[in-house]
Amino acid sequence: MRDEGVNVRASERESEECLHDLPISRSHDLTTSRRVVNLRALLQIVGIMAERIECAVIGAGVVGLAIARRLAAAGREVVILEAENAFGTHTSSRNSEVIHAGIYYPTNSLKARLCVAGRRALYRYCADHDVKHRRIGKIIVACDESELAGLAKYRQQAAANGVDDLRPLGHDELAALEPEVRCVAGLLSPSTGIVDSHGLMLEYLGDAESHGAALALGSPVVAGRVENDGITLETGGAEAMSVKCDIVVNSAGFNAQAVARSTAGVPPATVPPTHYAIGHYYVLTGAAPFKRLVYPVARQDWLGVHVTLDLGGQCKFGPDFSWIERVDYRFDASREPLFYKAIRRYFPGLKEGALQPGYTGIRPKIHGPGQPAPDFMIQGPRDHGIRGLVNLFGIESPGLTSSLAIGDYVADLLAI
Repeated sequence: MRDEGVNVRASERESEECLHDLPISRSHDLTTSRRVVNLRALLQIVGIMAERIECAVIGAGVVGLAIARRLAAAGREVVILEAENAFGTHTSSRNSEVIHAGIYYPTNSLKARLCVAGRRALYRYCADHDVKHRRIGKIIVACDESELAGLAKYRQQAAANGVDDLRPLGHDELAALEPEVRCVAGLLSPSTGIVDSHGLMLEYLGDAESHGAALALGSPVVAGRVENDGITLETGGAEAMSVKCDIVVNSAGFNAQAVARSTAGVPPATVPPTHYAIGHYYVLTGAAPFKRLVYPVARQDWLGVHVTLDLGGQCKFGPDFSWIERVDYRFDASREPLFYKAIRRYFPGLKEGALQPGYTGIRPKIHGPGQPAPDFMIQGPRDHGIRGLVNLFGIESPGLTSSLAIGDYVADLLAI
């Protein structure tokens, strides 16, 4: 799939009516930021008169903000360039808000290593900075005998990844913990949790700004070029300008590949393809019948619809998974019968009419249909040969959980 011509901003405008359907635990105004200015005005405000900065982080999602925080805390002069008029408007605000334990990912993959390290760091950070979160726990359930082997594989993979607190549960114990769930066996993951993702992003931004970082909204990176004395970025928006940077971290989410391809000097062979996958979330009316997250064993022949709970106590089901051609957040209500069928495998008490459309989220993918899911792709100078450049591609789940660890990893690639 080509990513040329994808207009993320236009798609977001088409879907503005969906913004109120985002997870209700976010009590913050999504349009409010500490500095609502373009890059040129920002540089004047913070007293940077020359059109050169030490470090630019492209993208103000949760991962970009975590990276900016890490680099600013190390004493670097950091400017965050965000194309939209608010931070965290795409993947970072349209997800399950789950702190993942690190169970499923291949051994020694970046996803496994950064998720486990990031989860530990994230719980500490949330506690230290009063970010709303709960270590709510998760049960993974086998709905019939054929899925027991899947549970055993999860337990083995978790142990290989350093997740050592999974506990097997029999039918009676599961019935006592979650009476509404029908299954034959399961696993309890006590280190899985939930977090206010927008509150987390606000704290990352505040942390970065307290160390001198600055956020430039409405400043899309439209082109760039690698030069002998740095990397020049061309920004669009209300006041287009050029700025030379010693360090550039491309954490632009959906647009990361487009930014890399538009930067002269970046080897084309190092930039993966761009694909998109959409997931729908339905909201359960009434009180939540569960105390924990509920994840059924994955199967190829049905939707992988999970139970998620947010900090406001609302119960949601999702996400499902389907490939799409472009970023488009419109909700496909025809998915509803599939949700009822999938959910009733483990929650037979679901009443007809109890599901209401919630919201959608889109994941940036670097593989297409029928291809195996790859690892995070985080490229430093050793990968592309460009001093001071880090490109992040395919940073989807568990990106939020891994965000602090990704910040450390990027700093290591830059020898900071």
